[in-house]
Amino acid sequence: MWPFSSSSFHETIASKRAQRDATLSTAQEFSAEEHQKFLTVPATEIVKHIEAGEWTASAVLEAYIARTAQAQRQTNCITEVLFEQAREEAHQLDREFAATGVLKGPLHGVPVSFKDMYNVTGFDSTIGFTQWANQPASDDATIVKQLRAAGAIPFVKTNVPQTMLAFECSNPLWGRSLNPWSDAHTCGGSSGGEAALLALDGSALGIGSDVGGSLRIPASYCGIYALKPGFGRVAAEGSRGPNPGFEAVPAVTGPMARSVNDLEVMLRVTFGGQDTNYFPAPVPYRDVEIPKVVRFGYYTTDNLVKSSPVCQRALLETVEALRREGHECVEFELPYATRALELFSGITSADGYDKLLSHLGPDPKESSLFLVTLGPSLPGFVRSFAGWVVRTLVGDSIFGNLLLHSRRKSVMEYYDYVGDKLEFERTWRREVWGKHGFDAILAPVQAVPAIPHHGCDRLSPLAHSTLLYNVVDSPVGVVPVTRVDPSIDQLTDEWLAMPGGSKLLEAELYGKKGAYNPKAMAGLPVGVQIIGDAWEDEKIIGLMHVVDKALGPRGFGPGMWQGKK
Repeated sequence: MWPFSSSSFHETIASKRAQRDATLSTAQEFSAEEHQKFLTVPATEIVKHIEAGEWTASAVLEAYIARTAQAQRQTNCITEVLFEQAREEAHQLDREFAATGVLKGPLHGVPVSFKDMYNVTGFDSTIGFTQWANQPASDDATIVKQLRAAGAIPFVKTNVPQTMLAFECSNPLWGRSLNPWSDAHTCGGSSGGEAALLALDGSALGIGSDVGGSLRIPASYCGIYALKPGFGRVAAEGSRGPNPGFEAVPAVTGPMARSVNDLEVMLRVTFGGQDTNYFPAPVPYRDVEIPKVVRFGYYTTDNLVKSSPVCQRALLETVEALRREGHECVEFELPYATRALELFSGITSADGYDKLLSHLGPDPKESSLFLVTLGPSLPGFVRSFAGWVVRTLVGDSIFGNLLLHSRRKSVMEYYDYVGDKLEFERTWRREVWGKHGFDAILAPVQAVPAIPHHGCDRLSPLAHSTLLYNVVDSPVGVVPVTRVDPSIDQLTDEWLAMPGGSKLLEAELYGKKGAYNPKAMAGLPVGVQIIGDAWEDEKIIGLMHVVDKALGPRGFGPGMWQGKK
């Protein structure tokens, strides 16, 4: 019996939301004349203005607080609000700088937001579970300590999906977060609230996590920059998750920002900084030399489903921009296209998702978890028969095979899956990096720019395009490229004639009432992934600079929210 009645469940929700809203109400009313100048420059420029004596940390913070209150009203992206503590930290920074003229560090006075899983002393880390409410952390997460030591000011925490399994940002405690560019679409997950806040200039820098695309999907959906580091580069101690013992495909902590420069400064602060468990590897940020002519591999579809016209256009526009700069771009076919998704599904479902779902308590299960958890919930003979029907009668071997992998497993079967995953990593590196000699790979972030609310109920396998690089542990950056233009991004006869993937998933995406609707998606951002081999995190940052420069001005970065109601 859970220690919550139905009435206490609703009381917890009402109490937490009221507490959040009361603190948000202390924000100044946003004034473009007073606040806008602080929001339209990257974090690195904020520090320069403070060092020059032109701005104060307190003035910068109040501008971001005012904008955060607006962003919350527009997208419901905020959970815990740290304004009182943040204001005191800003005043302290101002007093120390006035007395010494010395910055505390490279992020002096920069307001930073954190995905709700990262502990900040005195505040909850609920990640949307009502039974985790009113359990304030007694210590800061390591990354909170690192950024604060560099002069940053933690001031707000952001919303995540229920159990962090889905890439649709909704949970019973805090509700649904919206895409800042379309309230009919999700902002992504599980770092979706973080991406929405950054896209609306409600934060200067953000911290999220990634186990299957949780940094990259929301970054692309919302039009910001992000880096998924390789495992072992950033400390994760002090983060709270629903399955801390799961290490077969480890989650990583990474930065989200409005420029590549801001990502880089955060990594320079955090790389190599160890926690009390001597993690991660004590390897500080390493400066690397980028070749004058970079060899990029690229593909426009991952073979699970066809990429939409706009996502293909974003990739090809990036390729053409790089070629104009003299770089080499070579198209190749993605090998073992769906094997990573089979392994990921097989490994994560080994216990039937019992551990992840055990934290729900009185919370109703979000509909976005339906397809993710369907396989293990079916009796074996039903699942086998359904797989046979889908493969044989529907003619969709991709989706049919996935059903067979998503099930409960014995410990021996689990070991076999993990062993197959390790062999897949070795084969992947040999067949991709060893055979082609690429400096990096360019790829779509997902098949569509964003999904409508509740779209994850049926489209969760779309995360295949990102989770592949968790399975092989590659560092991956996301750079925003373009926006949906209904006049050029419709489905054409030429596009329809291209080879496809899963019939069932493509029907959900591109059928009569499919999720891909360029008219409804007008203005939604679209990004690309820039993928490196293991331990090449710094090289990927360097190549993100290369790609960003080649693409030129295109309406992304600090201040891009201007004019948005």
